[in-house]
Amino acid sequence: MKNERLKISRREFLIGTATAGAGLSLGMYLPLAFASEASTTHAMSSSTPEVNAWVVVEADDTVIIRIARSEMGQGTLTGLAQMVAEELECDWSKVTTEYPTPGQSLARDRVWGSFLTGGSYGIRGSHEYVRKGGAAAREMLIEAAAEDWKVPASECKVAASVITHVPSGRTTTYGKVASAAAQLFPPEEVKLKNPEDWKLIGKSIPRLDTVDKLTGKQVFGADLKLPGMLNAAIKACPTFGGRLQSFDETKIINLPGVQKVLRVEDNAVAVVADTWWQAKTALDALPISWDRGENVAVSSASIDKLLDEGLMAKEAFEGNQAGDVKKALASAAKTVEATYHYPYQNHATMEPMNATALWTEDKCEVWCPTQNGEAALQSVADASGLPASSCEVYKIHLGGGFGRRGTHDFVTQAVNIAKQMPGIPIKLLWSREEDMQHGHYHPITKAKMVGGLDENGDLVGLHMRISGQSILATVNPNWMTNGVDIFTFQGLLPDGDHAISYGIPNLLVEHAMRNPPVPPGFWRGVNINQNAIYMESFMDELAYVAGKDPLEFRRKLMSGHPKNLAVLNAVAAKVGWDKPPRTGVFRGLSVCKAFASYVAACAEVSVDDQGRLKIHRIVAATDPGYAVNPQQIEAQVEGSFVYGLSALLYGECTISEGGVEQQNFHNYPSMLIAEMPKVDVIVMPSGGFWGGIGEPTIAVAAPAVLNAIFAATGKRIRSFPLKNVDLRSS
Repeated sequence: MKNERLKISRREFLIGTATAGAGLSLGMYLPLAFASEASTTHAMSSSTPEVNAWVVVEADDTVIIRIARSEMGQGTLTGLAQMVAEELECDWSKVTTEYPTPGQSLARDRVWGSFLTGGSYGIRGSHEYVRKGGAAAREMLIEAAAEDWKVPASECKVAASVITHVPSGRTTTYGKVASAAAQLFPPEEVKLKNPEDWKLIGKSIPRLDTVDKLTGKQVFGADLKLPGMLNAAIKACPTFGGRLQSFDETKIINLPGVQKVLRVEDNAVAVVADTWWQAKTALDALPISWDRGENVAVSSASIDKLLDEGLMAKEAFEGNQAGDVKKALASAAKTVEATYHYPYQNHATMEPMNATALWTEDKCEVWCPTQNGEAALQSVADASGLPASSCEVYKIHLGGGFGRRGTHDFVTQAVNIAKQMPGIPIKLLWSREEDMQHGHYHPITKAKMVGGLDENGDLVGLHMRISGQSILATVNPNWMTNGVDIFTFQGLLPDGDHAISYGIPNLLVEHAMRNPPVPPGFWRGVNINQNAIYMESFMDELAYVAGKDPLEFRRKLMSGHPKNLAVLNAVAAKVGWDKPPRTGVFRGLSVCKAFASYVAACAEVSVDDQGRLKIHRIVAATDPGYAVNPQQIEAQVEGSFVYGLSALLYGECTISEGGVEQQNFHNYPSMLIAEMPKVDVIVMPSGGFWGGIGEPTIAVAAPAVLNAIFAATGKRIRSFPLKNVDLRSS
């Protein structure tokens, strides 16, 4: 199967993105989208006419930059503002931002492009057209000044929001000419700066949202308050696919603050009260009967059996094939086999799912943290029974997303509740238990690896069979190609953004699709998480059997992959791979390409006599092509390691009676501050392409640690999380 770009119509995109989240993004060509109505359309939060859809300049030279993508802690807000401001040549100290709404975008023929923020695509998916937005605004401001001075625009230059007529030395500011610029038509074409001329892009500029977060000024969805607002708590059937049978509201309707008890769709019940705590307390006391359905028989054991069957099945989807792997393995001097298992994971965002909805017969408005405002708008329209033109979504900063807030079941629920209480704003907030047990989980998979070595210890063939869930099969089957979920093969494809890092002469990578009734979803990094563990751990296994140094073994397979090799060499050099670590400390390597970026890691760990693991340091290198804000990249790498290592150490959702057993952080913990290793980040942009940041780096931490654990203990860990494993030396 070739790595083909998925083809989808504009209408399918608008409708289909209702289920899109992290790890999945569609390529989109957007021409110079500076609408001709710019001269009459005003900024959302300003009385000043906009220069164009991206830029509003106030009379005091304040620059408002419109950001369509979502900010969820990853720094996209600042990064995109840097890119617009770079071409705009404005005074960065006077830059602020605002979110356009998806309703406004729909009315303006999607002038801001995609609102989807996932798959590390916020910057790499919009860098060109947002920079053109800034460049076009710059040219319009210069033209307005030139017309006022009655001079050619070519005689003018600009810096830090000041326009200068070079021959005469006259100056003016953006704020003084902004209203005149707003009356001009935008240029049909603009020339973007060469990277060597960048002043803001590539600089570690402090984030624009830090102060508001530190002072508590930043409002998240869970903080939102509207006049006359009531609060809702919800409980869905604990079995996936189960239904609500009945409830006895008479037992709680007279409790303090309770306003209503409502059926929500066919599988949930909500209590609406004056405060959320009153709603939750009453809901906990509500007698509820569930029809748990046939999935009540599903368990971790039954799912494990299903995946084992997939490993041995005769048929599977092909993701990458080269040479004749069957023949190569049959003639190999040595063969190595291993089977790995990766469990379900919950997103566990610090802010649980929430949305505030206000429904009337004529309009439905929703305030919510979302990774895709357009998808949220579609969900609102579907649930409200109103046309999209009569609906609106007001996006709020996210208290964590990781892919979970690309699926809008919580928005649908909020609208369904609000419809039953017209004219009253209702804030629905999930409890942590509801959030934990009704997520869209990182898919469960197993992988059987078979490698063949020749008499010199060189890898001549590799067969990789993945058995497990397809996200697209559940989320949007229309995005599959001939039944294949191409995202299953992240990091293993023959080419493209998720290409394999090695040149293996005989290779077969397959997926035996097995879909238990546990809803899968896009989870930070998605399939690259387990695929990197499978591939990089097995590469170490092969190197050990071959009697070769793990670094040299990889290097020999990477001659045709220079950028992959460059990041691997960088971490090896930084850690001093050619010199032994201090006594009791052991090292492990990993490398991969994901979301168009090249990443590698080297971990240093120790394991004491009691099997206690200490991760001392991880050196990480990333080549994203262009680095918009190096400090934010460092923070993203460090944060991704917290997420990835938490999954490795503790993350596991187990299934019993058709539902998730974990309820809260007491049995789904994150790693502690004391467990966090020192992280040395090497940012090494080579230019020429735009790679992602937030997701590719997460994948290399876990396999690097696992390979270091083997070096320390002689134990190969192939099933996770590590909390279930005795790490004492063999």
